[in-house]
Amino acid sequence: MAGAIHDQQRNANLREGEGKRALITGLRGFTGFYMARELVAAGYRVFGTVMPGNDLGTDVLAVDLCDREAVAAMVEQVKPDVVVHLAGIAFVAHSNVEQIYRVNVVGTRNLLEALAAVEHKASCVLLASSANVYGNASVSVIDENVPVAPANDYAVSKLAMEYMARLWMDNLPIVVVRPFNYTGVGQGENFLLPKIVSHFRRKEARIELGNLAIVRDFSDVRMVVSSYRKLLAAAPAGETFNICSGRSYSLGEVIELVSEIAGYRIDVQVNPAFVRANDVLSLLGSNDKLARVIGPLESRPLVDTLRWMVQS
Repeated sequence: MAGAIHDQQRNANLREGEGKRALITGLRGFTGFYMARELVAAGYRVFGTVMPGNDLGTDVLAVDLCDREAVAAMVEQVKPDVVVHLAGIAFVAHSNVEQIYRVNVVGTRNLLEALAAVEHKASCVLLASSANVYGNASVSVIDENVPVAPANDYAVSKLAMEYMARLWMDNLPIVVVRPFNYTGVGQGENFLLPKIVSHFRRKEARIELGNLAIVRDFSDVRMVVSSYRKLLAAAPAGETFNICSGRSYSLGEVIELVSEIAGYRIDVQVNPAFVRANDVLSLLGSNDKLARVIGPLESRPLVDTLRWMVQS
């Protein structure tokens, strides 16, 4: 019976994207890889953008989103039915602040302007913001009604993108997502969990980390892209959603989980150079609103995600 239900769900997902064209900006990024796989499995024909100079392939277009004319030409060529806008500066500590704002705000504006101008209108445009916009919230569990208080340039750029997108909501069915931390195989080692996992995979004796007091809500990238796909189908225009597990872990708990998977303990040292003065100490999200719209989430225990990363 369980197998039959799974097959029915899989067939429904295949019908979901049948005959539709999906555009993913930032196709070759960490999330873009899994997003493309999710949408292809749902029957979409997937087009994607990469920065000029990258290797191209079928339905992959080289476009700098800060090039307004190039973006307009790309959208006219693809004529997407749904859009997942992932391209942007995603690393909080990115050193080029000007680039953070230019890519995350102006690049997004160019895309929305182009999508609004074409005759073939998308049924849903999903914009990836960030839970960082909440900053150091005064509540323990953050839902979408918690006031925003961005504490770094990356978060400010994402909130600015959200406000800018409101200018286009009369013309486009925009959905904003605020993902909390998520991870998986293939994420860069400049992110916290891949850095920890890589040290264990190399059997290193010690690791240098920043603020050990931070607490985060970690999700599996596969749950994240599944949620994005379901939001594309539901198309709740004008709404904003947290994408999160609803469970938080301290850095010490993460180290303990990976230690058990790897079978040894690592010496953890705090490097003051890695401690950010304006670090957000705790981020724990509520996914109640998301679940009301797309149904039960395909959550995975963090230990399973970490095991996948360690053993891949």
